[in-house]
Amino acid sequence: MGDQEADIERIRECARSLKRIHDTFQKRSNPADGYGTGELGSQLLLDTFDTFGGNWKIHRKKLTEELRSLHGMTKAAADAYEKIDHELAEALRRSDGQAREEKRAGKQAGT
Repeated sequence: MGDQEADIERIRECARSLKRIHDTFQKRSNPADGYGTGELGSQLLLDTFDTFGGNWKIHRKKLTEELRSLHGMTKAAADAYEKIDHELAEALRRSDGQAREEKRAGKQAGT
């Protein structure tokens, strides 16, 4: 057995953070939506935001897919570590119980 230690709660927090970031990315659109030249002060600036918005939609979709994937992987890792930890603890409890029973049986046979 190695000396590796997994901080399951930290992995779970990472998964929750990735989920929050994913949800935020999914909801965000062009930051200039709903504004015109009156609010932004320039048609050039409005056009720049429109270009950015088109590119952002493309990149946002890719980023949200990657964030969803990372969220799934980190959540699965935390679940797997926790399951293994519980299984190992149960196996150790069973082993300890068997050792105690064998010790008692040995003492009774010797008396």
